[in-house]
Amino acid sequence: MGETPGVYIHIPFCASRCDYCDFYTVTRRGDLFEPYTEAVCRAVATAPLEAGREVGSVYFGGGTPALLGPKRLGKMLAAVAKRWVFAPDAEITLEANPVAVTGAALRGFREAGFNRLSLGVQSGADGRLRDLGRIHTAGGAAETVRLAREAGFENLTLDLMLGLPGQGVEEGLFSAEFILGLAPEHISCYLLQLEEGTRYAARYREEELDEESQRAVYLAVCDRLEAAGYRQYEISNFAKPGYESRHNLRYWTGAEYLGIGPSAAGYLGGERYSFPRDLEGFVTAADPWSLPVDEGPGGGEEETVMLRLRLADGVDTACCPGIPGLLERGRRLAEQGLAVVEGSRVRLTREGFLVSNGAIEYLLWEV
Repeated sequence: MGETPGVYIHIPFCASRCDYCDFYTVTRRGDLFEPYTEAVCRAVATAPLEAGREVGSVYFGGGTPALLGPKRLGKMLAAVAKRWVFAPDAEITLEANPVAVTGAALRGFREAGFNRLSLGVQSGADGRLRDLGRIHTAGGAAETVRLAREAGFENLTLDLMLGLPGQGVEEGLFSAEFILGLAPEHISCYLLQLEEGTRYAARYREEELDEESQRAVYLAVCDRLEAAGYRQYEISNFAKPGYESRHNLRYWTGAEYLGIGPSAAGYLGGERYSFPRDLEGFVTAADPWSLPVDEGPGGGEEETVMLRLRLADGVDTACCPGIPGLLERGRRLAEQGLAVVEGSRVRLTREGFLVSNGAIEYLLWEV
């Protein structure tokens, strides 16, 4: 992957809000599509990342970026390409919702320069999709994948949600088989978290998310995806060889990335920052870079441990001499089946991934 930075552009628009989502998004604001496009281009042109620098990944996330269409997104991507130089193998990702894009739009996105498409499929069961507040069907998702392939996308990542209320191993594997049948290069499997203020949190209680059921579903699906040739390289992410998300790996390995847009975060020059969750403030700002809040320094040893333990390869404790006893505590986790210790490297097992917050807290207890 190298040390080239990545660029993240947040597109906060959605056609409707999913019941479980707490990302910063807005609906029914098509009047801001054009002003937002111009605001992003202004932010790119004045960004605190040196002009002419090589970038290895660009990620348009949201929200539902595809709502803005090929012309607006192409204009933003062209602004990025004018400001910086894309690495020869640059990964340029666009998030989209199934059935929210046409074949013509997908061809337009591909022609604009996007070479990776991320689709929020979430489930292969129509009833579950309705419960999640999704507006597509399983059949619609399959059709969108077909259209994406026809448009020339050779790198697809599909999202799958696990650990849903009342979901058992059978349902989890059913959706996993549905995703596998669509033959993506990359699969993201997220365990549901009830987020305060969402319709899902109002409808379900934490007690209804049985931990043992979530554990069984997660482990069963992980095993099935691995058997199908997808390597688990991060707690929630699986890929065919060579198709790991280069952009997201920048987050977990401590590489630099520039974030643009309301709620977007970035990490440059050892410092972290974030934009306020304020769409209209971003659109109207003459200087977008007067808006971000300084989040302080990043890249320290504690952060390195927290981020790298999300990865299947784990962390080399030799790079963290300021955390005494780290390797020894890793050995204790290994005795419980939660970690593997290989030389000075500690990595979590799948059982460890399921309790990663607690495992990491234990490893860092002296910090």
